[in-house]
Amino acid sequence: MSVLTTNYLTPTGREEAWRFTPLKRLRGLHDGSTVVADHNSLVAKAGLPKGASFTRESLAPLAVSDDVIIERIRGEVSDVAHLSIDANAEIKEPIFLTRSAGALDSAELSRVRISLGTHAVATVIIENIGDTLLAEDLEIALAPGSSLTFVTLQEFDSKSVYTARHHAVVDKDATFKSITVTVGGDVVRILPTVEFTAPGASAELLGVYFATTGQFFEHRMHVDHAVPNAKSRVNFKGALAGRDAHTVWIGDVLIRAVAEGTDTYELNRNLLLTDGARADSVPNLEIETGEIVGAGHASTTGRFDDEQLFYLMSRGVTLENARRLVVRGFFNEIITEIGNEEVQERLMERIDGELERAGA
Repeated sequence: MSVLTTNYLTPTGREEAWRFTPLKRLRGLHDGSTVVADHNSLVAKAGLPKGASFTRESLAPLAVSDDVIIERIRGEVSDVAHLSIDANAEIKEPIFLTRSAGALDSAELSRVRISLGTHAVATVIIENIGDTLLAEDLEIALAPGSSLTFVTLQEFDSKSVYTARHHAVVDKDATFKSITVTVGGDVVRILPTVEFTAPGASAELLGVYFATTGQFFEHRMHVDHAVPNAKSRVNFKGALAGRDAHTVWIGDVLIRAVAEGTDTYELNRNLLLTDGARADSVPNLEIETGEIVGAGHASTTGRFDDEQLFYLMSRGVTLENARRLVVRGFFNEIITEIGNEEVQERLMERIDGELERAGA
């Protein structure tokens, strides 16, 4: 083990990127004071199909980052867990990568790469469970014509701290679809980002999060339209229940001057289930050219729809079950996009349990 010591500028909380984050609860990940454990716990859950390999390599980063934690990871870790999908491989069943519980007195710094060759097709599901202190730099490289569905599940126990950047580099005519689910942990801060490098590319960023008493979840998107004729969609839904439950959603979309023909839209919806919960939602759209197909954003935060509850209760459903059904319906649109019934039902059961524990 070692203590991570670097010269990167430590955030104070006054910076725009850190103004919502409870820095004192990051257990030293942001200031380098944490003890670093020498291990990488990510493993393949089962045997890999033909056309896929999972190795550990020394790889240079795909893109620069201005996040201090990501830069610290890169300064400390050269060993990258690399899942590679061969060109023209079409893998029908999802590939599961899993990470078990770590330690809370030392941090795991993780670098992960998922790369798809030309015209490859795959679904990758990463499961994070248990209690751990984890910072992760995860990069995704999509070659021309490839297609990836990427699912990341934050099913941590109550003491975990997780900070990560999930950065996708999407090449010509490639399709990237990510589904981010956060239903556990003490503090979770994820930066899902997309960089288009050639025309014809598309990205869809979907997500759900459910925070209960005292939990802090932050999801900060950035989609960089730096090439013509690319498409992006962002749709995140969050629910909150319990005192001091706090979520933050930031949606940044940049359409550069050269990105003519861009088509983009971002949406965030939050459902407040009890008093004492707080949802911050900040959609941002910066457009440097008027020659686009479309661009827009929307954000809503509200409470239970009384008409929905009344409708269910008028048909004999108890108030408790009516609330549960409304929450399930709220999340169902995105959860079903995972495409794996076992995972989908497990997540819904976890949400039911959190809802019950929060007394909502």
